[in-house]
Amino acid sequence: MIDIAANLAVIHERINAACKRVARDPDTVRLIAVSKVKPAELIEAAWQAGQQLFGESYVQEFRDKAPLVSSPVEWHYIGGLQSNKVKYLRSKVAMIHSVDRLSLAQEIDRQWTKEETPANILLQVNLGREASKSGCTEEQLEAFTRQVVQLPNLRIRGLMTLPPNFTDPEAVRPYFRRLRELAKQLDGLQLPNLAMRELSMGMSGDFEVAIEEGATLVRIGTAIFGERVRKSG
Repeated sequence: MIDIAANLAVIHERINAACKRVARDPDTVRLIAVSKVKPAELIEAAWQAGQQLFGESYVQEFRDKAPLVSSPVEWHYIGGLQSNKVKYLRSKVAMIHSVDRLSLAQEIDRQWTKEETPANILLQVNLGREASKSGCTEEQLEAFTRQVVQLPNLRIRGLMTLPPNFTDPEAVRPYFRRLRELAKQLDGLQLPNLAMRELSMGMSGDFEVAIEEGATLVRIGTAIFGERVRKSG
C-alpha cells in the first residue's frame, strides 16, 4: 500500500534541503504531483495530504478523470499536446507547460478568446535536441517567443524542458542551468505578455539538482504515487 502522505512529506523535506543548499526560499518552489495514469482516488488522497497542484499528460485521460476529482485541485497540463485537443483543456487547467510550436500557441489563443482571463503557458525547449522529445531549439526560442507574445489571449510565464535521461543527476545540471540562462535572456527583451517567472524542470530522479539551478515547478510522479503501470494495448 502506497503511503502518499509519507511520500509527500519526504519530498518536501528534500525540496527544503535543496533550497537551503543554495539559499533559496522553499516557498519559491512548487510541487506538481504527476498524476497521469493514476486514478482519481489517489489524487484525492494526495489532496487530503496537502498536495494542491497536479499534472496530467494525456488529454483524453484528463477529460475523463477530472470530473471524478471533487477536491478543488489546480490542474497543469504537462504532456505533448495536439492542436485539435486544446478545446478539452479550456477553463480546466491553470497552465499548459508544453507549448512547442506556433500553430499550437495559435489554437490555445483561439480557444481562450472564450475565457475572461488569458491562458498561462510555458514554452518548451528541447535542449538535448532529442528527436523523441518535443520543444523548440534554443536557437529558435527568441523568434518563437516574439511570435507568441503577439497572441493576445496568451501569457508566457516561463520555460519548460525535458532534458536527456542520465543515471547521474549531475549530468543533467548543465541543461537546467542553460534553461535558467535562456529565461533571463528572454526576460531582458521586455516583451509584452511575457514574464519569466517559472522554470518547469526536474522530476523524481533529478529535482534537487533542478531546484539548485532555479526550478520553480518540479514535476514528480513516481516518488509520490509509485511506479506507473503501463497501459495495455
